[in-house]
Amino acid sequence: MDYLDWLQWPAMLVTVLAAWLIGSLKPGRRVAGFVCFMLSNLLWVLWGWHAHAWALIVLQVCLGIMNLRGLRKNTADGEPDRPGVFDRDARR
Repeated sequence: MDYLDWLQWPAMLVTVLAAWLIGSLKPGRRVAGFVCFMLSNLLWVLWGWHAHAWALIVLQVCLGIMNLRGLRKNTADGEPDRPGVFDRDARR
């Protein structure tokens, strides 16, 4: 078995970790989640290249662009935080 076949497992674990972190209320953890998502995108692209999974590569590039957008919006200054449906303070 080719060693690059095993790359899908760390990619999956990093993706799950990223999804866990991105759901945090703490900004630092959300940023870490975006960074983990970018790492997982890279890992999936490497594995997809090895497996000739071209649609997966295109998907990961698109998701990477959306991750960069989310990171920019998450760390943008100047726009006040608006309470959302899931914010703790908005439920009171």
